[in-house]
Amino acid sequence: MLDANFEAWQILVVDDGSTDETMKVLRDLTPAIPQLRWLRLPRRSGKSNALQLAFSQISTDLVLLMDADGQDDPNEIPCLLEHIDAGVDLVTGRRAARNDRAVKRITSKLYNWCTARLTGIDGSDFNSGFKLMRGQVAQSVNVYGELHRYIPVLAAWRGFEVAEVEVNHRKRLHGESKFGRNRFWRGMFDLVTVKFIVTYDGRPFHLIGGLGLALGTIGGGLLAWMLVERILGTTVGDRPALLVGVLLSVVGVQLISVGLLAELMVSLHARRVDERPYTAGP
Repeated sequence: MLDANFEAWQILVVDDGSTDETMKVLRDLTPAIPQLRWLRLPRRSGKSNALQLAFSQISTDLVLLMDADGQDDPNEIPCLLEHIDAGVDLVTGRRAARNDRAVKRITSKLYNWCTARLTGIDGSDFNSGFKLMRGQVAQSVNVYGELHRYIPVLAAWRGFEVAEVEVNHRKRLHGESKFGRNRFWRGMFDLVTVKFIVTYDGRPFHLIGGLGLALGTIGGGLLAWMLVERILGTTVGDRPALLVGVLLSVVGVQLISVGLLAELMVSLHARRVDERPYTAGP
């Protein structure tokens, strides 16, 4: 399959601190497959960190991502290649008929719907582990925590063209699913992080300072009301509105200060050479 589609290829396996016989299998296969390389992390650090380590070790024209559970069908590689040849920078294999539990399919639909609406990126299977991308994409995106779910979003934010194509999804051949309620909620929290990155990366004050200005305005209004009441002779020392006004005003000033500091950091970073990829003509 690889020889038929690529002039040269290499397989890089990242063992994320597994406790099974992964390393034994890799060592047994290495003599028979000279293109096989592997990296082993001493302890489990998560898929995002494993992928980032792999991205830091490669310098190829194309990068194919596949999970080790056997659900991704290698026969779909030519389909992914067609989209790359057509000019797409990253193509995700959209699982047409998922061979997963019902609860996982339902929560995945909700997650993908929220991701598409919040980020504005067209897609319905962002978290599919079956992806083909240009090497420049792998070198440009930075995934940590659990941001591997949002590689298409991060790539699109960097200016790359992303797409999805329907692929076959097989039953799990190896391992057990790590999906759980905690993983779903972590993914949703990471969605908030990604939304902030792609929307307010260059203007954090618009969000942080804007929120602080809104709270400060409400707090200032309450304090002005209490001042008028006090001038008119009403006791305001035990009024809840006074305490709320002071609290909102203080929080508002703090958020505005944090927003200005964030803007300063962005400004200092912008003075450096822009590392974003670009294409130059003759």
